[in-house]
Amino acid sequence: MHIGLCTIWLTIPDSHSLKQKRQVVKSITDRLKNRFNIAVAEVDPLDRHQQAVLGIVSVSNDTKHLNRVLSYVVNFIEDTLLAELTDYQIEILS
Repeated sequence: MHIGLCTIWLTIPDSHSLKQKRQVVKSITDRLKNRFNIAVAEVDPLDRHQQAVLGIVSVSNDTKHLNRVLSYVVNFIEDTLLAELTDYQIEILS
């Protein structure tokens, strides 16, 4: 069993309150959960209204599949115009 972990750093320039940030983050996480078979959560910083960090996890018996799925997730987030992807990191744990 292999675990794929992707950490994504987002900037939400149009957000002027935590409520607006939560709406954007919820929209992104719901879209990701519906499109891919992954677990998604906002992990940091919860009190800044223009920044968000998402933790994304997937489990598989094939590391190539995990890498492909997480790469698709990154591309999907880049293509949405809800937030700017500032950085990401993909890790495959065995």
